[in-house]
Amino acid sequence: MKAMQITSYDGPDGLSYREMPAPVPGAGQVALDVEFAGANYVEALFAGGFVNIPLPWVPGIEASGRIRVLGGGVTGLAPGRPVAALTINAGGGYGQVAVTHAGLVAPLPPGMDPALAAAVPSNTTTALLVLERVAHLQPGEHVLVHAAAGGLGSQFGQIARLLGAARVVGVVGSEHKRQTALDLGYDDVWMRADLADQEPGQFNVIADPVSGAGRQASLGLLRLGGRLLAVGDAAQDGDQQIASNTLWFGGIGVLGFNLGALSAAQPHTVGTYLRRALALVASGEVTVHVAEQAPIQDAPRILAALRDGTTIGKTVLVHETA
Repeated sequence: MKAMQITSYDGPDGLSYREMPAPVPGAGQVALDVEFAGANYVEALFAGGFVNIPLPWVPGIEASGRIRVLGGGVTGLAPGRPVAALTINAGGGYGQVAVTHAGLVAPLPPGMDPALAAAVPSNTTTALLVLERVAHLQPGEHVLVHAAAGGLGSQFGQIARLLGAARVVGVVGSEHKRQTALDLGYDDVWMRADLADQEPGQFNVIADPVSGAGRQASLGLLRLGGRLLAVGDAAQDGDQQIASNTLWFGGIGVLGFNLGALSAAQPHTVGTYLRRALALVASGEVTVHVAEQAPIQDAPRILAALRDGTTIGKTVLVHETA
């Protein structure tokens, strides 16, 4: 098969499109012929050496395609069936064939566009898991979402509304993303630079995939009993130190979530949420904006744009036929 591989930690320039052996599923796993792969910021981090992965390595945490072959003991799925999958633990979505745990593979709802389906497994599943299972968002609560116009932020805002949030406000880093966020249905959209000037104690839940100075400023915006959700570090500003007395006196909490860790530990739990996420998008209750479909060979350009924060919505990479 052909695959876009990380061959050096030189960022997007370290990617190379090469021939390699197709992976074979083990017991409890599924191999799929990948047609589309969602592009994600974390893949740009991998290309820059954020995690010490043995090279060469095929990135790609989410994909759609058709089941190629089942590993031993897998039931309920069949070769040729259209599916979406989280390939987050071993990567592989940037290859023409990918292998993942069977619990992380979900049949596509009837009539669902497979290109759209490839943009769902990571972000929509994460938003649903985090707000419902981690934050325990309650109807009537107020929610703030950082990186509101991005692939993940756009899902947090919509899922919060779906779960009954009374007020949902977005935060963006540049003026040109503000209208995009407003079009997603946020009640208001703030600039990240203005966070420190906002009235304190406004929100019950804050979703933050950015970190940095914005995470520190967010603590003061929480109400008594509020939850700050640490779901990423796009700012790459290093570890944020939060004083325990700030949590104690404010009666607030900080909760972390890592989709890869939960997928490895509880794949069937994550798979349940993946199926729900696909159904929500297929029905139109949640919108995923696929801004661009690009050939897999364009992955270096796409990851550079993700790294630089110039993208809006999702990009889906298209594979050649294996």
